[in-house]
Amino acid sequence: MRTSRRDVLKSVAYSCIARPLFENFLGSVARARPIGGRPIADRMMVLPPNAIRLEGYLEQYIQLSLKKWNEGVVPYDSLVEFFRTGRPKIKWEGRWVELFATGEMWGKAVRSSALFYRYTGNRKLKEILKKTVADLLSTRRTNGSISCAPVDKQPDGAGGDLWERTYVLLGLDDFYEWVEQDSEVLKAMIDQADATIAQVGPPPKTRIVDLGWSPNKIESSTILEPIMRLYKRTGYKRYLEFARYIVETEGGAKGHNIFGEVLADLDPVEVGGIYPKAYEMLSLFEGLVEYYRATANEKWQQASLKLFRKVIEREITIIGNGGGDQPYHPNVAGEAWDNTALEQTNPDIRRMMETCAGVTWMKFCSQILRLTADPTAVDYIELYAYNGLIGAMKPSGDGFSYVNLLNGVKTNPIGWGTDIKGVYVTCCNLNGPEGLAYLPLIAVMSDSEGPVVNLYNPGTMTGAAIGDGRLTIRTNYPLDGDIRIEVALAAPRNFAIKLRIPSWSQSTTLQLNGETFLANPGTYTRIKRLWSSGDVISLQLDMRCRLVQSPHGSRPGSDQFHALVRGPIVLSRDENIDARFDQPVDIVAADGFVNVTAMKPTLPDANMQFEVPTRAGTIQMVDYASVNSWQGKKVQTWLPMATTG
Repeated sequence: MRTSRRDVLKSVAYSCIARPLFENFLGSVARARPIGGRPIADRMMVLPPNAIRLEGYLEQYIQLSLKKWNEGVVPYDSLVEFFRTGRPKIKWEGRWVELFATGEMWGKAVRSSALFYRYTGNRKLKEILKKTVADLLSTRRTNGSISCAPVDKQPDGAGGDLWERTYVLLGLDDFYEWVEQDSEVLKAMIDQADATIAQVGPPPKTRIVDLGWSPNKIESSTILEPIMRLYKRTGYKRYLEFARYIVETEGGAKGHNIFGEVLADLDPVEVGGIYPKAYEMLSLFEGLVEYYRATANEKWQQASLKLFRKVIEREITIIGNGGGDQPYHPNVAGEAWDNTALEQTNPDIRRMMETCAGVTWMKFCSQILRLTADPTAVDYIELYAYNGLIGAMKPSGDGFSYVNLLNGVKTNPIGWGTDIKGVYVTCCNLNGPEGLAYLPLIAVMSDSEGPVVNLYNPGTMTGAAIGDGRLTIRTNYPLDGDIRIEVALAAPRNFAIKLRIPSWSQSTTLQLNGETFLANPGTYTRIKRLWSSGDVISLQLDMRCRLVQSPHGSRPGSDQFHALVRGPIVLSRDENIDARFDQPVDIVAADGFVNVTAMKPTLPDANMQFEVPTRAGTIQMVDYASVNSWQGKKVQTWLPMATTG
């Protein structure tokens, strides 16, 4: 029999990871020693709560989402009710069916709210969270589980029981970490995990890869992340052993060793067979990073970094998200890896770039950043935050698009979800705010030497990284690239400040008190010295508008488009202000740069607008995020070229 290349690769992938014996340590309470050595310490850390306060550009979106969604319309009580009365039924093709996985909704709502509380200290939000957590704990079943399925039907595979338990654990863990360390909450997490371990595992238990609604059941294995969090919190060895079972015995999916396939250099579009679901795969690898931290086995870091690089190379589009419905996975609703970086101008695409996938990509990038201190991760966080994430948000603040297009009607709220008290709640409505709530964790961080400035949004940093000092960032970024960082200290102090130089800023000027420092794109500039109050760092980023040529995808003519990017901001033509928004044009450029002229935005909700030179005169373009497609108006991000060939 002839062996195909795919079969060979799959064979190699499966052999990359041994299947060690699984031992059940359910009764163990002893702290575990790492399998591969000492636990891995992060090279970059988030600052303590209340150590950073943003202003300006990003803060306006954070506050809008907080007020209009998390404090406003999220029906927390109804989300808890699913655990009492079961999943709701919807009419589908003339019959009533149970809507799977609705138990995920509560955890997603609480995760973003807990992070918002960590950032703001908002008392109203804390009371909302305490009330809904107490309500959830009252739904615990006799075996300790918090599940939409009764005990006699657990573990409920097709209903998404393990996926739901994943988000219960994540929501409770974020509440415990950032809102209130209630012993009852910790006990509920332990009971939930123990109930799961009692039911799921090697035969005669139910294998984890036999649970779930998808063809390869990958979603069930994403419980790896909260299990690893709970192991870190408690030290109970049974949780590490369960994680080992997920990773090293089952490989994360039915019929596919996801980790082995990534190690074998398969592209994301091939990993997992017919269901390379972007969101779930990234969630699974968030758990793998946590597993690596605990085990110190370099194989798992290698797998995580390979996926990170492959997603950048093959999937991430010009606005920082990935996944599509054409041409490789038309039946996964635009939520699968699909060589999207190459196919992003494919006119057949109708759904692409799920918000859940974008937010999870941003979180996975933050895992890579903390682990490696690689500024590339911040480049991609910034790209998604300023374009894909904000571009998916309703101008009113009460929701997010499910998927987004680069050309056409940008936003599309239709997807997995249900109407709850007049609010159409989807996974993306609930995950979008978490992306915003995550930004303060990334903006300024610290390492062993001092603060690390990642995002140049205006704001103030205080606390642990510089003792009782303060850093103040003053800027209109990303409207312009002029940045001023002021140092305030009670007394002179020796430490290092690291400043991220974006990879797109090819010509950067960096000065400290008038002295010039090297600032190479795609690196951190490290300034270590005895700092004094009144020291000032001045940074001028290269905000020249870049002309970007489209990639060559599977369709003829896919490379006959171009786009404009200014700093981190992707520009688009907007039907709201330009009836000829989709007409072919030839942009006038010199050495890859376009001399655009800033102008007052035509519409009040637009962040920025520019006059752009073409061979046939000027056109007007706005930032992609500002284009309002919620009433059906279209966007053109990849501009068709008038002259082709």
